[in-house]
Amino acid sequence: MSEIKKQSLSNSQILNRPGLEPIAYNYVEGSSPTIIFLGGLMSDMTGTKAQTLEDHCKTIRKSFIRYDYTGHGVSGGSFIDCTITDWHIDTLSIIDQVASGPVILVGSSMGGWQMLLAAKKRPDKIAGLVGIAAAPDFTEDLMWNTFPEALREQLMESGYVELPSKYDHGVYPISRDLIEDGRKNLILRNSIDFGGPVRLIHGMCDDDVPWQTSLQINACLRSTDVITTLVKNGDHRLSEPEDLKRMCQIVTEVCEITQSNS
Repeated sequence: MSEIKKQSLSNSQILNRPGLEPIAYNYVEGSSPTIIFLGGLMSDMTGTKAQTLEDHCKTIRKSFIRYDYTGHGVSGGSFIDCTITDWHIDTLSIIDQVASGPVILVGSSMGGWQMLLAAKKRPDKIAGLVGIAAAPDFTEDLMWNTFPEALREQLMESGYVELPSKYDHGVYPISRDLIEDGRKNLILRNSIDFGGPVRLIHGMCDDDVPWQTSLQINACLRSTDVITTLVKNGDHRLSEPEDLKRMCQIVTEVCEITQSNS
């Protein structure tokens, strides 16, 4: 097991887990429900949306948690060794061991997949969901199914490939284990048995995850309180000032709904 990375830990707390990598997280104490931000693939908890939402939760005096998955940010482990299941375990660890009371999950991109998996596994703890360019099943639908045959062969033979990134990551190192494990976690092939309020936000200029994915999520959810907001000029990150304002307003709305339902 690797030691947790030393840099940028001055404001982070550490969740140590026997047999698993340590997770770095930030916890802001406030009233219930607790809002948890789930980041995207190769993102970390210092991102604009995570920090903006933390500031907003301080303003409305709600408990808030942001964290780094294993192999991300300053948490332990190496990205190339991790899978969707590993990050699912991380999310459940935060929900079970750090959060208290009911929680609202705010999942960005890959975090949207994680929030749906967690809602299925912890229905009694999760009161509401907010997806931002949610990307469930992306390893199969947006990677494997779109890879040319030569890239598939390279992945199967060498065990990993490097995909270009237009963000700050340089490349995405994608492992065969990530793809194969993703198939064990596909969630849009069946109904999603979650009955709480769900809000989905998706940019129609998203070049990474088609906005139709949010419509698929809507169709799969059992809940009747699902609203999908399509942002005509929105990109994948949805980090412009108006996007951040919309996110905070929607999270506040879901908080109010869950409190009135309790």
